[in-house]
This record gives sequence, structure tokens and C-alpha cells, in this order.
Amino acid sequence: MVTGLINENPIIYPKKERRLRTDSSTTDEFTPEPIDQLEIFDHIRDIKDPEHPNTLEDLRVVTEDSVEVDDENSYVRVTFTPTVEHCSMATVIGLCVRVKLLRSLPSRYKIDIRVAPGSHATEDALNKQLNDKERVAAALENPNLVEMVDECLPSEE
Repeated sequence: MVTGLINENPIIYPKKERRLRTDSSTTDEFTPEPIDQLEIFDHIRDIKDPEHPNTLEDLRVVTEDSVEVDDENSYVRVTFTPTVEHCSMATVIGLCVRVKLLRSLPSRYKIDIRVAPGSHATEDALNKQLNDKERVAAALENPNLVEMVDECLPSEE
């Protein structure tokens, strides 16, 4: 965890009840299953905040409504809201969300990570950084940053 917290007392929100997925399809094992908003949210809701022992869902950094999915065109957008407008961990949070989805989704998906409009002092720069393939690749070559991201990601069950 980081010392010198930016937001020492974040608001902790109640978690949404987890809904069980029901599969009414009768497809075979070779048919791709559609991916929806709830599935994406389930992948990212338990990511830990880099500064606090709480999840991104606890802090309402991500919500089910902040996820957009166009399964037909293999496109996912997650818009997250940092707890403070000058959050220095916003890039790490966005990187955690991207890495979790890259590890969880089929490679055909384009993943777009955005900071919510008006929620961060450097919104445009953050959005550019989080969606630039070369910058993301360079960040993931930094062992210290990769360790920080891995600490935030929930362990696979």
C-alpha cells in the first residue's frame, strides 16, 4: 500500500448483491458465449484500491452502470470514477482494470478504459495514457508497477 494517503477517509458504499447467472442457451462447446455488462462488472468489482483495503466496488470507483458492452462488435468500455479529482492512483486503477479484462476476456475484444467526465483534474491525459497500447505495454514492463497491479487484482478462484 502507498504511504501518505491522498483520500484518508473514503466513503464506503454497500455492495450490490451478486446475481447468479442463468444460462438458458443450448449451444455446444464451440459456440462463443455472449458477454454482457454483468459479466464484465463481476470481473472488475473485486479489484482492490491501490491505497485502501477496499474494492473498487466498495468505493464506487466502478459500478455496473459504468460498464458498456457491445458483444456483437467485441467492444467493452469501462468508465471509472476516482474518489478524489486529484487522485494520483487513477492511472494504476485504470491499468488494473485493463489488465484484469485482458486476462479474462477473449483476445478479440477491444477494451476502452476511461475516467468519468469531470471526475479527475487530468482527465484527457489519463484517458490518452490508459488507451495507448505502447504506453500500456511500457508500463507492464516495469516490474514494480506489475507487482502493484497484481496486488490489487483478486486471486483467481
